[in-house]
Amino acid sequence: MNRLFQLSFLCLGILTFSQKYKASKIQTISHKNPTALFDPTPFAFSHAATSESDGNYIFISGQSGGEGLNHHLSSDFRTQVQYSLKNLETVLKEYGLSVKDILKITILIVDHDQEKLKIWTEEMHTMWQNNSFPASTLIPVPRLALDDMMIEVDAIAFRKK
Repeated sequence: MNRLFQLSFLCLGILTFSQKYKASKIQTISHKNPTALFDPTPFAFSHAATSESDGNYIFISGQSGGEGLNHHLSSDFRTQVQYSLKNLETVLKEYGLSVKDILKITILIVDHDQEKLKIWTEEMHTMWQNNSFPASTLIPVPRLALDDMMIEVDAIAFRKK
């Protein structure tokens, strides 16, 4: 555990150093899908995304499909997916950003199956209409923080200075 703690601080230090002293001024986020790998766009993700311009990384905590201030959780998976993405957008707007500024997302789905993957993919295509998807990892899980949560989505976005 102590080793993990030290490694975490080392990674944080490297990230801080790289952000503070980066000289590049490229102004766009770049999505890469190497031709030597399968085309991931039908599945609503890119193999990699990066930004080399001066700016800040925004780390967004996992957003559930909870609706409103009372965090109502629908019993419908698609509804929870839509609200998890809306909630993600709400956080992004606080920084003047949109989904196009997301470099990486992680999706946690309870009792994942092909039908849930199909729904997730359809909703991703709705949000990212230009098919410039962020890098993505989907993790099937047996449970999330609250009993009725079916999905949680966290993200790393980039804001240019």
